[in-house]
Amino acid sequence: MIRLMAHILLIPGFWLGAWAWDAVAGRLRDHGHEVTALTLPGLDPDAPHRLDTTVAEQAAAIVAAAPVPTVLVSHSGGAAPAYLASDIAPQNFSHAIYVDSGPLPPGFVLDPDLSPDTRELPLPDWPELEAAGNSLAGLDELTLQRFRSRAVSQPATIARTPLPLSDSPAGRTIPTTLICCSFPAEQIHALTGTAPIFSELPHLDATFIDLHTGHWPMWSRPTELAELIHTAAKQ
Repeated sequence: MIRLMAHILLIPGFWLGAWAWDAVAGRLRDHGHEVTALTLPGLDPDAPHRLDTTVAEQAAAIVAAAPVPTVLVSHSGGAAPAYLASDIAPQNFSHAIYVDSGPLPPGFVLDPDLSPDTRELPLPDWPELEAAGNSLAGLDELTLQRFRSRAVSQPATIARTPLPLSDSPAGRTIPTTLICCSFPAEQIHALTGTAPIFSELPHLDATFIDLHTGHWPMWSRPTELAELIHTAAKQ
């Protein structure tokens, strides 16, 4: 009989819904975990007024999806609402796992140069995406086609609004694991304290693990990613 180990909540990054975690979620369930993958508010293409969604609304949805102590796993841009959720309700989260991402500091703006007239951010062309540091390594043509066909434009409100964290975010107290893919752990350590995007890391009790692949390991190396999440979730 499979022993239930943990409740794991999977948060996708920009342009993605719960479907992005399908392969990883299945492997985690095989390990006996209770797994929920969440489509964040604003990323359901059929939802009315989705482009008005705020990061606070996304964080509230994450908190609501974690009624018991939960291992919170976030990928890429999903880290912003995930870290905010852990600040709002730290008691709901037993462990935070960031996949090719990390907690962002209070007041951080993902795209400060974004025009106030911009309502949505469609998935960029592949060269533009890679030029911004989002490696496509490990993704075959079929996977890229699926990504393109299912991607939902990101509400611009998420990218241009300062992250409304408390001055000393409660998420700092939660055991944390960073799974480092397109930015290896050695590089992140070197930038910690100098790059604003990594300025929260000195405040955390964090473990860094390298998974050598591109920015979307849930597709390029789902088995290995699931094993890393499984191992961290048991700690």
